[in-house]
Amino acid sequence: MSFEEKIIYSLPGVYDQLEHTGDVYIRARGIDLLRLLENSGLALFDVMVDTKKIDSVVKKNIIVEGFDIENLLYKWLESLLFLYYSENLVCNRIDLVELNIKRIDEELSYIAKGEAYCEKFDADKHEPRVEVKSPTYSLMKILKNENEWLAYFVLDI
Repeated sequence: MSFEEKIIYSLPGVYDQLEHTGDVYIRARGIDLLRLLENSGLALFDVMVDTKKIDSVVKKNIIVEGFDIENLLYKWLESLLFLYYSENLVCNRIDLVELNIKRIDEELSYIAKGEAYCEKFDADKHEPRVEVKSPTYSLMKILKNENEWLAYFVLDI
């Protein structure tokens, strides 16, 4: 933990919510990039509802493409949040099944394919927490240390 990071809430092994003045600042964790994207998505939903109370009754396929790894993370979170706003779904399990990096001429393209396991949102059952408007690029970075990958990002509330 750096000298400025104060943990507000933690779901061990998945993510930490760090202190931030007006939005939700997340540090997601993963043993590899696939798990990092999965845990970033779980963090998004855990900020919004009690994910322990979600039954995985609906499976949704997610495919996103980004021009770099941070853009891929942004689009991944945006696609998951779209499930909430378009279909009223909340998820408690996300499996990234494929991550590809392709070179097209001199540009790289990052493609993630995954499955989100969800349930229709029910305020009485899922205990709403904070409504997330959007992921942001604010403070976004993805790092690899000796033991794990870390993704830092802010969710606009």
